[in-house]
Amino acid sequence: MSQMLALVLVVAILFIGDLVAVRTKAWIPSVFVSAVLFLLGYWTFFPQDIVALAGVPPTVAVMLIYLLITNMGTLLSVQELAKQWKTILISLAGILGIIVILFGFGTILFDVQTVLVAIPPLVGGIVSALIMSEGAAEAGLTMLSVFAIVIYVMQGFAGYPMTSFVLKKEGKTLLSKYRNGELEKKTEDIEKEEASKEQELKLFSKMPKKYNTDYFKYLRLAIVGYLAYLTSELLAPFVAVSPFVLCLVFGVIATSVGFLERNSLQRANGFGFAILGLMLFVFDGLKVATPDMMLGILYPLVVCIGFGVIGMYIFSFIMGKVLKVSKEMAFAVSLTALYGFPADYIITVEVINALTEDEEEREVLTSHMLPPMLVGGFISVTIVSVILAGTFVAFL
Repeated sequence: MSQMLALVLVVAILFIGDLVAVRTKAWIPSVFVSAVLFLLGYWTFFPQDIVALAGVPPTVAVMLIYLLITNMGTLLSVQELAKQWKTILISLAGILGIIVILFGFGTILFDVQTVLVAIPPLVGGIVSALIMSEGAAEAGLTMLSVFAIVIYVMQGFAGYPMTSFVLKKEGKTLLSKYRNGELEKKTEDIEKEEASKEQELKLFSKMPKKYNTDYFKYLRLAIVGYLAYLTSELLAPFVAVSPFVLCLVFGVIATSVGFLERNSLQRANGFGFAILGLMLFVFDGLKVATPDMMLGILYPLVVCIGFGVIGMYIFSFIMGKVLKVSKEMAFAVSLTALYGFPADYIITVEVINALTEDEEEREVLTSHMLPPMLVGGFISVTIVSVILAGTFVAFL
């Protein structure tokens, strides 16, 4: 197979996945459709190295992971998160619920390694799934390597309908309060947001903007990623710390001191390609999956997702009670761990639009429901899942 034919085929699969997700309003996740098509391809006529043949060998994928996780760190604003401290605590409680229930009951049914591999993808997204998949593969755990990818692909089916259901209940309650004069629209402090933007790139404030080229943005991202790698290597004799976890931490620090700007990779016009390469590398992990292996994965998959959801509900309910947040909103926030952005945004907006056609009522619901959903997904998928993956992978 020629390189360009391989590229056309794999990118076409990703597009079909997106197309189905858009047509079904994200009820059928794009990653599920893409995974099924990749499996069918591998079981029929795809060469085993089609992703590498298309131009994304493992070395390229690892480079993209460094850039993407460092870029994740640039999105973290301590000031913005401080406003949503209740959301953060609820999100962390939901994650703790997953860990407690899976370790408490999952280890009775499965071995510890299965539980270790299951938790980070269940809490997070593509990056944590990839870290666990690669770690399992390096440890010779082929089935668990595929298991990490399959959990990432399938967990949205549990998350989407439940989130929509509880958000509708929460939305109806808020609407009733608003119509009775018990609720007002929340307003954002635009001036503070603008002030924070002005603090970007403090270290290069005297440099003419024309020199801040795409290459300079890539260079700074690469430097921060290299420092994370170097620190991981220096700490290796004393403690095992994943360089990817350090990329996240260093990205936050580099942004706060003005070395990186927010959304550096997007501004360098590289985010879309980076995600493309990373998604292809994720699905490359399915090449070793046989039909028998997929059947063997089915039972632990259903049980782990089921236990995870139960843990999320119990712990988010308790934390919601303590913080005086409704059980519906608390559960919805914890469920964002199963899909993250942009699904958290899409589901919330669709629920709001379904509840009312009045523009002012939609604005009120948006101001109360959307910020916690976005922050919840950011905390679990972007931050905690990467930290958990970097920690758990050392025990495989």
